[in-house]
Amino acid sequence: MTRPLSRRTALGLAAALAPGLALAACGSGSSAPGGGSSASGGTRTVRHARGESTVPAGASRVVALDTDALDSVVSLGLGPVGATTVSEGASFPAYLPAERLAGTKAVDVIGQPSLEAIAALRPDLILSNQVRDDKRYEQLSRVAPTALSKTTGPTRKENVRLHAEAMGRQSEAGAADATYRTKLRDPVTTLGGPARAAATRVEMARFLAGAPTRLYLNDTFVGALLKDLGLGRPANQDKPGFSLEISPEQASSTRCTGPPLLVVVQRPRRQSRRWEDVPHLAARPPDAHREHGRRLQ
Repeated sequence: MTRPLSRRTALGLAAALAPGLALAACGSGSSAPGGGSSASGGTRTVRHARGESTVPAGASRVVALDTDALDSVVSLGLGPVGATTVSEGASFPAYLPAERLAGTKAVDVIGQPSLEAIAALRPDLILSNQVRDDKRYEQLSRVAPTALSKTTGPTRKENVRLHAEAMGRQSEAGAADATYRTKLRDPVTTLGGPARAAATRVEMARFLAGAPTRLYLNDTFVGALLKDLGLGRPANQDKPGFSLEISPEQASSTRCTGPPLLVVVQRPRRQSRRWEDVPHLAARPPDAHREHGRRLQ
């Protein structure tokens, strides 16, 4: 029988993962916008979800129109000149280095970017995906070379490779991937090794005011991350798909065999404390819960 997670281990696991991830676990160098190290001059062709685009050999004025693109640009060493936000007036994600975003201009919200604001920034590359901006692809391409991925979430690794190729930052992407793989070892070690990690069932829950509780499945950013970590998943969530919605009554009747950990992930201004109605979660002390606002789509 698997030993239940201790409170210290559960908290250590959450801290070792990444800011903004919500888990319910049961035992069984800065650059200003436009800055960068890649060589400039010349062009090359990049293949993406909408075909091919001729891009600068080393893009330096990048606009990111979704969270995953923004993550890529910053992680690969650039400060974007422009980016969308999750809602009107919202800040850029707090988990990204503030100094990298100091000169980044908001160009309206995800899925509704302002073409005028983008054009005013004189970008040399625009990054997005078909889910958000497929219908605007031609318009965006008239402003600057545009590369679209098919979607986001579970395809994050493929998207980073596309973004790196489009920006001319493949070497930075290789270094970032190596760092990511190294960091994967920390939470696994915290749990006691790969066998213990695999025996730990991890549930990702999102509580929204006025909406069903959402449990994330494998075809999501967090689902792919949990797979990379080698963590176990409840049978009803270890399957293809985006999410499973459950009622408050179903959430309240949930039981785990070990001390749980919950980190609530919410959209701005739609906060809910419904996790307090779940007996095995409400019983935890306040510091066993962390609340963040990172989008996972």
